[in-house]
Amino acid sequence: MTAPYSGRCACGAVTLAIAAEPAATRQCWCRQCQQIAAGGPTHNAIFPAEAVTIHGVLASNTWRAASGNTLTFHFCPSCGTQVYGQSSARPHLKTVRFGALDAGHGLEPEVVIWTDDAPAWAQIDPARESWPQQPPAPSPTTPPLPPSGT
Repeated sequence: MTAPYSGRCACGAVTLAIAAEPAATRQCWCRQCQQIAAGGPTHNAIFPAEAVTIHGVLASNTWRAASGNTLTFHFCPSCGTQVYGQSSARPHLKTVRFGALDAGHGLEPEVVIWTDDAPAWAQIDPARESWPQQPPAPSPTTPPLPPSGT
């Protein structure tokens, strides 16, 4: 599937509309992601922030990531579904959780990151590019959206 993408939380109180292709897709094994993903990795698509429209109320929490950046994650306060994360180092990007996207989105992680933090039992696909810690930020590959109303 290609853009536009859509999504929602488990209870439907929060919906997403995304008008661009992701700049990157990643599987993350950092400890914080393991904590919010019941011990496994998170699976994420990184979009230009201006391409992501969210309807509904989100709650958020912030922590200092192992990278040294401040990470804010946003979730539905009614059902707890993780919707997206945003790094202080890259406010122009929103890292949307695959689980918040509607089924059939067709995305899969291109890169596996923070493999040094993965537990010994983790299955990391050797065919995917991997990074022991934080990789460089994805370069913007999507042209800017036209101004509103055009």
